[in-house]
This record gives sequence, C-alpha cells and structure tokens, in this order.
Amino acid sequence: MPLYPEIEPYDHGMLDVGDGNHVYWEVCGNPRGKPALVLHGGPGSQAGPWFRRLFDPDAYRIVLLDQRGCGRSTPPASAYETDMSVNTTPRLLADLELLRRHLGIERWLVWGVSWGSVLGLRYAQTHPGAVSELVLTGVASGSDAEVALLTRGLGEFFPEAFERFLAELPEDERDGNLAAAYNRLLESPDAEVRARAARAWTDWETAIAAQPPRSVPRYEDAAFRYGFARTVTHYWGNGHFLDEGSEGGAVGEGGAGDDGVVLRDVRLLEGVPGTLVQGSLDPGNLLGIVWRLHHAWPGSELVLIDDVGHNAGAPDMAQALVDATDKYAKGYFRPPPHRSL
Repeated sequence: MPLYPEIEPYDHGMLDVGDGNHVYWEVCGNPRGKPALVLHGGPGSQAGPWFRRLFDPDAYRIVLLDQRGCGRSTPPASAYETDMSVNTTPRLLADLELLRRHLGIERWLVWGVSWGSVLGLRYAQTHPGAVSELVLTGVASGSDAEVALLTRGLGEFFPEAFERFLAELPEDERDGNLAAAYNRLLESPDAEVRARAARAWTDWETAIAAQPPRSVPRYEDAAFRYGFARTVTHYWGNGHFLDEGSEGGAVGEGGAGDDGVVLRDVRLLEGVPGTLVQGSLDPGNLLGIVWRLHHAWPGSELVLIDDVGHNAGAPDMAQALVDATDKYAKGYFRPPPHRSL
C-alpha cells in the first residue's frame, strides 16, 4: 500500500462551538509541520485513522475533526433529542474557523472527501485567506441536481433497489424531494418508523455503490445507521444549506441557478491551488461536475483514476492522494530531527 505508517495523535480535545455542541478534534504528525485539515464525508460520517496515513508525518501537522453531530462530537445526531436545526453548513464553516484560531494556525491545506469536498470548496470560497491548497476526492458540489441524481436518477440503473427505496415512503411522498421525504420519516416520533427509514436509506446507499462489496459494516451499527441517515437527509433535503452564506465570508451574488452555489462561485477559488482525484466510475460523474469545476478553476489539476468508483481507499486512488499531499509539502520548512544532549 502507498500509505504512510500508522500514527497516533499527540493532542486532542473537545471544542465548544456554541449551540450546545462540542466538536472532537485531534492533531498528529509534526507539531512544526505544514498544517493540513481533513474533512470527512457524509454528511454524517466521521474522521478515522486511515486519513492520517495520507500525509507525510514528518512534513505535516495533520488536523482531523468529527463534524457536528458526528463520531465523537456531542450531542450525536443518533440521539433523537439532538437539535438538528443548528447543524448547517454556515455553522460548520464557523466551526472550522474557530478550530483554526484555537490551534493557532494561519493557513492550512484542506483535504476533503465526498461531502468533505463540498465543505472544503465552500470553506475556500468564503475564507480564501485561510486555505493554502485543496486536495479533494469523490468530488461533489452539493447541488440539487446531484441529490436528484443520487436519489432518483440512479433508479433507472438499480430498478429493484429503487423500488424498495420508494416503497418505504408514503405514496404521496414519492414524487418530490426523496431526501426530504426520508428526513421527515427519520424525524418521526415513532422509533420504529425511524429505524425502518434508516435501514432503507442505507440499503439504497449500499445498492448504488459503483463497485462491490454490496455491504457496508458500519451500517450494521444501529446508532451509526440512524445518525448517518438523519444527517445526510437533513442536508440533502435542504440544499446542503449552501445558499445561506456564512459569517465573515465573501459569497457570490445572485441565485445559484441549475449549477448550484459552489459552481456559481467558482471564481472565488482564484489563487488557491487544488488537486481533484476522481474515480472514473464515480456516479457523480454523470453530471460532469468535476470536469466543469476543473475547467472553471485555473489553479486546479484533475487526476482521473480508471476503473474506480466513489472509493478513496482504492489503492490507485490512495496513491494519487498521497502524491498530491507530497507535492504540496515540497519546499515547506522541515525542522531537523530532535537530538538528545
């Protein structure tokens, strides 16, 4: 495998971000290295040890966090009483800025996967002075068109799974925004309704994976399954909260149109270098988002990996991601190794 050896954090904590939320963060690698922030996917997933191994631990100060409601952050989205109204993109962006200041970092490379790529792009657009580079994979933009593709459009390719997916919804909810309809079930006061909806949602996510295996171990954990489904439908059913703007950030003017907010504001990435690592079989490619983003963003490069879907862990994908972080580490000051007297 091309990954760097496993490492452990040298610091971690829980950051009070307001609204009753505390966000888990950790730092590993070189305390004097080039700062890098890792944004996990979902929305509703969490950071894990694998992400640390994409960075040279001698060159990077690697920061990971679990976004609001995810993983070790509190309160968890898996708890029905958790208030999801304060879990929005503008608040996540504010959390990143609060963490950056808390750690005394001026600028950092931002690495993101899937939903993390959406969040990373919007963060760079609204806080360009804080982002030195972007490395993104499983690239998405958070547009309504992408949500429609992943919930309804792929039904033509997976008809049996799609029939089961629709069957869980009331008949009068099957023609509109499917993510929003599922979110209403996941917010039901009936625990059995919530449990069935969470299982149906994760079954659909598993079915539309571009490559086997057709099972996902984390979805067998009932708490994770519910928290994940609740969070992703909360975001997907509400336009990812991208058109709400963000505190202290520059945003484009006018409506998002069919392209969505991130592509509308692509000019705000000017001056930020970026590497986009994308599998050729990623379902999101059907809308051409990653190509359009790359061609509209002069500072970007696109690395296409053949015969790989939405899977950052595939060996060739991991190699390309390591190559990207290695490239951006070149020329960065590396302190000499510590020597005992």
